[in-house]
Amino acid sequence: MSLSGKTALITGSTSGIGLAIARALAADGAKVILNGFGDSIEIDRLRTELGAGYSAADLTKVDAIEAMMAEAGEVDILVNNAGMQHVAPVDQFPVDKWNLILALNLSAAFHTIRLALPGMKKKGWGRIINTASAHSLVASPNKSAYVAAKHGIAGLTKTVALEAATSGVTVNCISPGYVWTPLVENQIPDTMKARGLTREQVMNDVLLAAQPTKQFVTVDQVGALAAFLCRDEASAITGANLSMDGGWTAQ
Repeated sequence: MSLSGKTALITGSTSGIGLAIARALAADGAKVILNGFGDSIEIDRLRTELGAGYSAADLTKVDAIEAMMAEAGEVDILVNNAGMQHVAPVDQFPVDKWNLILALNLSAAFHTIRLALPGMKKKGWGRIINTASAHSLVASPNKSAYVAAKHGIAGLTKTVALEAATSGVTVNCISPGYVWTPLVENQIPDTMKARGLTREQVMNDVLLAAQPTKQFVTVDQVGALAAFLCRDEASAITGANLSMDGGWTAQ
């Protein structure tokens, strides 16, 4: 398999997009290390399914990130996927939420990259993939912290790609639009009730209003793109912000 012998650390990978990326990399032969919170029984099941390692590190804390990276050793593939969201107008945005979102969605990626890159350079091979968002390219109201962090991830990706350009290390970000996850699905009934809409109206006119295809991105599609970026066929792709948003940012 194309990633046999490679070690991949995927943050925020106990569910959703991160888990799909972990599964795709494991299917290509990588030894994966999961990270994230969740039910301990389910995490143990995932570890068994994937033959994976696991870190429960809280990525809002620098010392926890440093301990995780030290325990992981020299990783060949780093996927920065952990993130969170909070919605509020900027003049009402809680300061603690701003700090938390910037720490998890942006600063954590800086810390994992700075710690992983020396080992990748030494080997002359590495892949760094950051999960950004359509909000790395465009903005929406009431999401100041998230949009700022994702714009920051796009800039961080480009900068590190240039710094690592001759080292055999590629650095890219994937920017999904609305992705079909249990978190999104579970929001639909409340929105139906609050707005007096049908399920179809919520999906098409609220959640997918910005996506011309009127289709959700799937976690498996994101995982497949991440796996491709790790292969030798993608070695010329670096510093790229790859949109997977059903045409959202084409408008």
